[in-house]
This record gives sequence, structure tokens and C-alpha cells, in this order.
Amino acid sequence: MIRPLRLAASLVLFAPLAFSQPAPSLAKVDPQSSATPALTLEECVARALGKNFDLKIQEFDTQNARDAITIAQAAYDPTLQASASTGKAKSAEQNTTTIIDENGNPVVVVLPSSRSEGADIRLGVSQKIVTGATVSASGALDRSKRTPASSRLNPAYDSDVTLSINQPLLQGSGLAVNRAAIARARIGLTRSEFDFKSAVLSVVRNVEAAYYDLGFAREQLAVRRFSLQVAEQLFEENEAKRNTGVATDLDVLQAEVGVANARRNVLLAEQTVRDSEDNLLQLIGQFEFNTTLGDVKFTEQAIPAVSFDESYQRALTNAPDYASAKAAVEQLKLDARVAKNNTLPALDLGGAVGLNNRDDSWGDAAQEAFSRDGYSWQVDLTLTVPWGLRAEKARYRQALSNLSRQETLLRAVDQDIVVQVRAAVRAVETNRESVDISAKATELSQRQYDLEKARYDAGLSTFRRVQEAQEDLDNARVSELQAKVNLRVALADLARLEGSSLERYKITLMQ
Repeated sequence: MIRPLRLAASLVLFAPLAFSQPAPSLAKVDPQSSATPALTLEECVARALGKNFDLKIQEFDTQNARDAITIAQAAYDPTLQASASTGKAKSAEQNTTTIIDENGNPVVVVLPSSRSEGADIRLGVSQKIVTGATVSASGALDRSKRTPASSRLNPAYDSDVTLSINQPLLQGSGLAVNRAAIARARIGLTRSEFDFKSAVLSVVRNVEAAYYDLGFAREQLAVRRFSLQVAEQLFEENEAKRNTGVATDLDVLQAEVGVANARRNVLLAEQTVRDSEDNLLQLIGQFEFNTTLGDVKFTEQAIPAVSFDESYQRALTNAPDYASAKAAVEQLKLDARVAKNNTLPALDLGGAVGLNNRDDSWGDAAQEAFSRDGYSWQVDLTLTVPWGLRAEKARYRQALSNLSRQETLLRAVDQDIVVQVRAAVRAVETNRESVDISAKATELSQRQYDLEKARYDAGLSTFRRVQEAQEDLDNARVSELQAKVNLRVALADLARLEGSSLERYKITLMQ
């Protein structure tokens, strides 16, 4: 059983897909980043496991589920009772009696008001057992005194020891019914652990996506900065050509507008980088938005082949959402069993035996309680039948309906997994092809730009066509970066469905 009190993450070295693009490659966002250590994906995952708020919140739910087991088990803990009381009573009415005096004459005598006082000390223990019976043992010491005296012992001290048991015979009887609450709580803990596992997988997937998005944003910024350099160079060349009479004022104006657009693209790319950094920091830390993130490094890695059948089987075996839904079915089966038992009449068999004694002191009364001079016993049978048992039968129908609903939901979860795995596998296959196509498109755009620039330098093309070729090249480079990111995110989504991220990053959920 997985009990996620702690997360032990021993992260294996995992190298994501490289972001390769035509030279020049500008991988740094600012000059200060050159002195910043590289930020690995494994480091981000490890920091998220220790600080992510979603995981911290889920840990509280797991602890509550563990305490629910203790609460259910506590129903079978012994219960101690102790009480002590004392009191006095006086009759307001004066009684009279007639006696015969020494001369044989009747004489009416007024008796004083009757008085009584008493004290009572009781100790007991009771415990419910798994058959549904309640066993109780108790002992008591009483002191009573009456005025006028009504017996030889005044005050009198009474002691008694009693052992009793009450066993349900129909409703509430049986091991399965009486241990259902404990079994349900244990299944609840298992579900909570599956939910925790699901949260871990989601956090890992989100960290991967945020990490790749940050890499994309920084690479996109590098492309935009390179484009700005090219636009500035073209602007300077056009100014020089205008001074020599080769270019017109319109060419210079177009080049100036190109520089302005390139600067705007750089500003937007810088905003995207900062937003991506915040998104990643939100996942791997707590209010650490002033932290400097190191360079995101990407290296080449072969993309594994994917198969729907294999991924689907892994999802059914490892996916925590499906396992949690199956556990919920078992919980509702217990509820239905208890509800069915509650449709029976309440028939309780009770029995008690006791020993008692009366003496003239506390000590003597207590010592002689087990002398067996005084004893008592009783057996009783109690039948309770609500008229028609309408409420109990309705609750049983509700329990069966809830069970059928959850079983239907489990099938729906299974179908969702089928759809999600199919979509994830298609996304991996599609984006793998998209990466190849976008790489070729980038190569083509690079060649077209070089050709158009050469034609412009030779006076065979217009500056507008050069600008268009430059924009096509920028868009192709960004599209290639986006395709590579989309492929990595698709792989992360598939790993989340398969539940394979834990093994991939050597993450162990400790018990």
C-alpha cells in the first residue's frame, strides 16, 4: 500500500529533445545568464515534489484518510464509566400511630418525619466487539441510612458486581457488517493515496510542459533578437545605398519599419519569457518569483515508438484515476451490504449475571461481594420493527443505485482512458512528423532568404521581397521550435496517462 508521507525522488538523468535551429544560435536571454548554472528538468521536478502547493494540500487529505481508519477502529475501544452521588431526603408529612399504654388504653403517638440519606459510587467498562455485541462489566458501592431505622443495618452498605452482554441477532449482527466501517476507511486511505499519486503525476507533467515552454520562449527570443540584428543591418545597408543613389527613401523607410517591428517582436518575446519563468516558478516553489532560473539546456534524444495497445494496458495498470474509481466500487459494495442488513428487524438477545452483598461497612461490603451469598441473573429478548421498514428499504435502494452509478462511472473512466490514450498516441505520432516537416520548411526558408538577399544585393529584387523572406524565415524557425515543444508535451501527456513518470524520474512514494 502506498502511503505518501514523504517523497523520495532519486531522479535519473533524462535528456529532453534538442532544439536545433540554423545558425546563429542565441540561447541566452540576457548577459547575466551566462554565469547562471544550467537548470535541468530533473532539478525542476525534484523542487516541485518538495514545494508544490497542490502536493502539500493533497498530503492533508491523505492524513485525514489515515485518521478516518483510527476513528472507525475506535468504535471497538473500551469505554470507561465512573460516577459518584450523594443525597438526603426528608418527608414533609408527620405520621401517627396508635399504641397501648401500660393501663391498656390506646394512645396516639406522633412520629417524627422520616429522613434518608445515601451515597453511591459506580465504576464500569463496556466494549463493542466485532460480532456487534456489547459486553459490559460494572461494580457499585452504596450507602443508605434511614431515620427512623427500618432494618437491623442502619446505615447499610451494599455492593454488587455485574457482567452483561447484548448481542444483535438480525440487524447489526455479523463480522462483515460490523467491520464494514473499518474496511471502508481503509479503502478510503487507498483512494487517497491514488489521488496523491495522481497529483504527483499531474505536477510532473505540468513541470515538464512549463520547462519546455520556457525553453521555447527563450529560443524564440533568440530568434527575434537575431531578426532584429538582421533588420538593423539591412537598415544600415539601405541608408548606405541611398547615399550612393542605389536605394530610394521608400527602401529606407521600409527598412526602418522592419526594425520597429523586429523590436516589437523582441519585446513580446521577452514578455513571454518572463511569463514562462513565472509559470515554472509557481510549480517548483513557493513565492520565489525573484529567483533567477538558469539556462534551459536541451540535448538530442531519440523519440521512442508508441503503441496504443501497450499504452492502454499501462494506463489500466498504473493510472491512479482508474484505480481510485475501482476502489470506490468496493466502498459502495460495503455500503450496500450494511444497508441490506439494516432492512432486517432489530432482535437483540441480552443477558446479565451479578453478585451482591450488604454489610455494615464499606470494606466488609466490598470484600464479601464475591461470597456468592447474594446473586442475580436475567435473560431478555427485544424485538424492534419499524412499521414497514420503509426508510431502511429506501436506503438500501439508494445504496444499490449508488453502486450501479459508480460501476457505470468506472466504465466511463475506462472509455475516457481509451480516448485520451488514442489522442495522446496520435499527438506523438503527428508531432514527430511535424518536427521533420518543420525542419525542412526552416531549411527551405533559409535558402529562400539567402537567395532573395543575394538577388537584392545584385539589384535584381526589391527590399520588400527581402523583408517577406526574412519574416518567412522567422516564422519557420518559431514553428520548428513549437513543433519540438509540442512533441515533448505530447510525450509528457502520454506518460501521465500511463503513470510511467514515477519510474522515469525514479520517484518513490514512501509508506
